[in-house]
Amino acid sequence: MKFLLSAIHILMALSMPILMAGVVNRTKALWAGRKGPRLTQTGSDLLRLLKKQPVFSTLTTPLFRVGAYVVLVTAAFAAMIAPVLGAFAPVQFDHDFVVFAYTLGLARIVLMLSALDVGSSFEGMGAAREASFSVLAEPALFLLLGAASVATGYTSFAGLMGRWHAVAHFEWLVVPAVITLFVLLQVEAARVPVDDPLTHLELTMIHEVMILDHSGPELAAMQYAAALKMTIYAGLIAALLNPFDPMASPAACTLASLLIMLGVAVAVGCVESLTARFRMRSVPGYVLVASGTAAVCLAAVGWGARWQ
Repeated sequence: MKFLLSAIHILMALSMPILMAGVVNRTKALWAGRKGPRLTQTGSDLLRLLKKQPVFSTLTTPLFRVGAYVVLVTAAFAAMIAPVLGAFAPVQFDHDFVVFAYTLGLARIVLMLSALDVGSSFEGMGAAREASFSVLAEPALFLLLGAASVATGYTSFAGLMGRWHAVAHFEWLVVPAVITLFVLLQVEAARVPVDDPLTHLELTMIHEVMILDHSGPELAAMQYAAALKMTIYAGLIAALLNPFDPMASPAACTLASLLIMLGVAVAVGCVESLTARFRMRSVPGYVLVASGTAAVCLAAVGWGARWQ
């Protein structure tokens, strides 16, 4: 059974980034009154980039050339720890959520170093912004995981997220928990209103300016890694809401996770269609919303545990 669930998890981790990006783009197109691209257009774009010859600046070092692949590999490893199917993950051990968080942190550091390696003050500006916002986002994740640990008693990521819905008073905690994960998704995946993957306005670019000098397969790796991060956080929301046990009902659990993740993609598309990108000085306040809602979860769980 574990082998089957691992195969399903890997298949979802590889395919859902393309499908979720397609759903987001199709949702935005429908809001704009257009038919929009096909759902697999992102996959075609990535294949097109893989066939192109990359162009490197004479100022770059080997760090720039391998940086994109380090970001992709670390995001893929984080996806193996994230419990997309609820209370199961192919890589699972005690306190694995710490490894998950700092694996994504390693990807962020390498991305910023690759941007700085170009020697452009423009990309350095994007790296500085990425560092500032990540400092605000990481406490939100650990506060939420702390609340889940107190509520469930588990120490593995899959147990924390996949078993939380079974504890008492979860209906009071699910809304702030989902809000926290949704804001973190927007931060990690460079989505509106924190960032805009389609913007070309210098004053508002964060992620896109850091990959401005990437081309060909390296650009494809960066784009796929960003979509993979969106899939990871959508999978965490699915794990939080999925009522099925993956070991007892693998088919129902897989279907429920897929539907919830696609629903998150629709929600991302709606947000990006109905809201504008925040001004740069407003982004820290928005990211702190995730920390605030996660703190509410932790306080509520602690208060409930005290009076049980």
